[in-house]
Amino acid sequence: MSSVMEAAWRWLWGSSTITRLTLVDFSIQWSLWLVACLLKTEKFYDLAGSATYIILASLNYKWNNTGHPRQAVQTGCVNIWALRLGLFLFTRIVKAGKDRRFDKTRANPVRFFYAWTLQGVWVLVTILPSLLAVLSPRQRPVGTRDYIGWGIWAMGFLIEVVADYQKTVFKNNPANKDKFINTGLWALSRHPNYFGEILLWFGLYVSASSTFSGWEYLTILCPLMDYLLITQVSGIPMLESYGRKKWGLSPQYQAYIRNTPILIPFLG
Repeated sequence: MSSVMEAAWRWLWGSSTITRLTLVDFSIQWSLWLVACLLKTEKFYDLAGSATYIILASLNYKWNNTGHPRQAVQTGCVNIWALRLGLFLFTRIVKAGKDRRFDKTRANPVRFFYAWTLQGVWVLVTILPSLLAVLSPRQRPVGTRDYIGWGIWAMGFLIEVVADYQKTVFKNNPANKDKFINTGLWALSRHPNYFGEILLWFGLYVSASSTFSGWEYLTILCPLMDYLLITQVSGIPMLESYGRKKWGLSPQYQAYIRNTPILIPFLG
C-alpha cells in the first residue's frame, strides 16, 4: 500500500500545475460535501468556495513565482476579492441561519454533491486565466493591457462591494422589512453585485492575456461561462423567481422590473 501511495504522490507532483490544482480543488469540494451532508448544513458552502480560490491562487503563486510584478498583482486581485466576498457571505448566512438556495438540496446527498461539484468547476473555470498568467514563462514587462485589465477589475470590485454594502444597510433597517431595494446602485441595475463580479473577472482575463499565446486566448470562454452561470443557472434566475413570488403583485415592483435593467446599468 505504501508503495502505491508513494507512486501516486510522485505522479501528482510530477504532473502539470493545472492538474495538481484541479485535484486540490475537487478534493476540497468533495471532502467538505461529505461534512456538509453529515451536518445537513450549507453554512460554509460559500466560504469554502472563496477559500478554494485563495488556496489555488496562492499555491500557483508559490510554485511558479519568478518575482515578476504581474504574478503578484494578478494573485492579489483574486485573493482580495475572494477574502472579502467569502467573509461577507459567511457573515450573512450565519445571521440569516440558512441559504434558501439549498432548501430542496441540503437533505438530498446527490443534489448536494452536484452543488459542491459545480462550485469546484466554477472556481477552476473563473480562475484559470489568472493561473495561466502566473505560471506562464512569457512574463513580458507590465504594459497597457495589464493596467486596463486591473482597472476593469478595480471597477467591478468596487461596484460589487458598494452594492453589497447598500443592500446590507437596507435590509438591516427595520423600516424596510419585506421591501425590495431600488435605491443606490440598485436603481441602475436589479443585480449590480453580479454585474460587478462579472466585470472583474473579465478584467482579470484582459490583464492575464498579456502573457497568452495560441490556445490560451480561448480562455475568454472562462469569464463567458461565469457570465452564463450567473445569468442563466445559479444567480439571477433564482433571485428573479424569488422576487416575482414575493413582490410580483406589487405595482411598485412591476414598475421597477419594467424600468430597471436586469444586469448592465443603463442598458434597458
